[in-house]
Formats: sequence, C-alpha cells, structure tokens
Amino acid sequence: MPTILITGASSGIGKATALRFQSEGWNVIATMRDPSNSELVGLDATLVTRLDVTDPSSIADAVSLGVDRFGAIDVLLNNAGYGAYGPLEAFSTERIRRQFDTNVIGLLEVTKAVLPHMRARRTGTIVNISSIGGQITFPLGTLYHGTKFAVEGLSEALHYELEPLGIRVRIVEPGMIKTDFGGRSFDFAMDEDLSDYAPTAAAMGRLFGKLASQPSAPELVADVIWQAAIAPGDQLRFRAGPDAVDLLDRRKEEDDTAFIGWIKTLMTE
Repeated sequence: MPTILITGASSGIGKATALRFQSEGWNVIATMRDPSNSELVGLDATLVTRLDVTDPSSIADAVSLGVDRFGAIDVLLNNAGYGAYGPLEAFSTERIRRQFDTNVIGLLEVTKAVLPHMRARRTGTIVNISSIGGQITFPLGTLYHGTKFAVEGLSEALHYELEPLGIRVRIVEPGMIKTDFGGRSFDFAMDEDLSDYAPTAAAMGRLFGKLASQPSAPELVADVIWQAAIAPGDQLRFRAGPDAVDLLDRRKEEDDTAFIGWIKTLMTE
C-alpha cells in the first residue's frame, strides 16, 4: 500500500485528507503538534505522531517513525499553517517570524526531511497547500499572503528541480473553507494605538463576510488533494472550491487596476 505523510492533521483539511486516504486503502502518517487527543488514533494503517514544523527534531523523528512503520513515503502533504492578519505595524518581529517559520520555513524543512527517501526511490509526490491567497491578496494580509505567494514560487521552482528525479510537485489552492481558520488557525493583530487602520479592518470584515458566505467543506479540498496525488501528467496547480475557480480565473483575466478595484468595491457597505 502507498503511504502519505500529512502535516497539520489534527483538524480541518489535514484531518479530512487523512480520513480520505485511509478510506482509499493507503497508509497514513498523520502528524500534528499535539496528537494526544486525535480522533485518528486507532484507525487501521494509520500512524498518529507528533510533528511541529518549527521543531526540526520532531520533523526528523516523525519521518523516521513513518518510514520504519510503512517502509516508504510516497506522498507528502504540506498542510500545516495558519493565517496572520492585521496592520504590519501591529506585529512584533517575533510574530512576523512565527508566520514565516510555520508557513514557509517549516514547509521547506519537512520537504527536505522527506526528499532523501523519495530521491533514493526515484519516485514521490509533494503536495503543498497554498490558497487563493497565494495568487490574490486581501487587506491586512501582508504576512499571510507573503507566505502563500512564497509557497507558490518555491513549489514552482521545485517542480523543475525534482522532476528529473521522478518526484512531482503539486500546488492545491483552496478558496474559503469551513475550517477553524478563523479560530486557532488565525492570528489577528490590532493595536488600539493604530486607530488609523480601523476603517480598513472594518472593510476587511465586510469583504470576508461576502467571500465566505458559502464556504466549501474540508472534504472537498481532500478530494482535490487526492486527485493531485494520483493524477498522471505534470499539472502543477489544482484549485479547490468553486470560489477558487471563479476568483483565480477573474484574477488572470483582469489587469491589476480592474481586479483590485473590484476587491475595493466588495469592501464597501
């Protein structure tokens, strides 16, 4: 049976993907920062173990445990991440680094840990979770969009780098999804001394309310990840959710002035 390693599998997209691949008969290495209460524990052909993408030793341990248990890692899903929103001035350097350490550096470190195993076998697929926010931006998303634009760029470059070695790279771009992104996976900063940004924060709330009125289920993203993992050929990007298709098509069709102008209209009452 093939094996997938998933980061951020405690909830949302990661958990739904673990359940999807397990139901398809795959071995699943479901990793998360705290696996003690995971609902995935006890599932057949599933190893639930700790992995914090900002802790290199936990990455090495999880990869080693997975290879020891199942013999190989055929697919890596880099899913762990969160969104930091707010005025740049409101973020300390520590919080800025945490956003990039989790969404970008952590993704690279996990990929580096898995690549020797894939390279030795001359086969494997790396699926990186980006976002519509890796192609378009929303107000107060300087940090989050910076990380997702980075994921898009590094993934495309890795596509060239790894293809000659038999390793494929895929990018999945979800739209608005019913997850806890607005809860524990959301870091909002707003200093009361930065009242100049309050109108923009209110506008962001209106914008998100309109765009997230009909979010897709995590299971829909898991279906797209499944297709990205098993599809033949060299397709790089896979969109997840009808809003992702519509928004990204519109971004391609319009120039900056037209598209950004449309986003601004959504920010009004």
